Amino acid sequence: MKSGLEAVLELLELERLEDNLFRGESRDIGSPQVFGGQILGQALLAAHKTVEEGKPHSLHAYFLRAGDFNRPVVYQVERSRDGRSYANRRVVAIQHGRPILNLAASFHGEESGFEHQVEMPDVPGPEGLTPSIEINESIVEKVPEKMRRLLSHKPPFEFRPVEAPKFADPSQRPPRKHVWMRPWNELPEDPAVHQGLLTYVSDYELLGTSTLPHELDFSSRPVQMASLDHALWFHRPFRIDGWFLYAFDSPISRGGRGFTRGQIFTRSGKLIASVAQEGVIRPWEER
Repeated sequence: MKSGLEAVLELLELERLEDNLFRGESRDIGSPQVFGGQILGQALLAAHKTVEEGKPHSLHAYFLRAGDFNRPVVYQVERSRDGRSYANRRVVAIQHGRPILNLAASFHGEESGFEHQVEMPDVPGPEGLTPSIEINESIVEKVPEKMRRLLSHKPPFEFRPVEAPKFADPSQRPPRKHVWMRPWNELPEDPAVHQGLLTYVSDYELLGTSTLPHELDFSSRPVQMASLDHALWFHRPFRIDGWFLYAFDSPISRGGRGFTRGQIFTRSGKLIASVAQEGVIRPWEER
């Protein structure tokens, strides 16, 4: 059986069908639909395969429909612009003849300029923290059946939360949290793979941050949660071989939508990426 990381690395190996047309396999991680990070990562790499110069520095995507993890996904790339400094690509992810995601990505080469960044949050390091996989195992029998498959899934990264996860502690708290993460296995050298993997993992833990200020016990009050859009900015070259800190905050939730931001830091304190996402968050109603 492949490890979670090996399976995701295979997902990122897209098949080229035509010059601007690619196909990627899907994977069941225990959620009702394809994991959004999979579609994001594959769409970014599809765009990257059509760019000769430069690396992705930002992407903006809208999730249009739930994906089917029993079927592959086709990615149609539009070469919107190839300029001297920047290139832009538009990608449509298609399943069953219908778009499930629209993504725009911008590419840029390295250049010098003004530099500054915020300080890394002062939180405990990963040593001594309980891995998420152990937390999940301790409570998996206490959650609804719909959540058990998801909690039993082994992700491609090891996660060590600084604060207790919401499903383990349903109490109200400020809308902030921090999670250390690192891949389980060694990674290939290709920088595009590292960017694709970071895009994949950037979709973990985000939307749940907007539930923190509300007293929610998922075992007794199911909540509908689904990503609506996703934005990601790469700030500097990186490799994701070691520990990284993912810092989250949710400034607002209203109208059935939650908004969350994320910052990803290296162990040494360098900010490598920023993330923003809005999603549906409301009490579940059987329809």
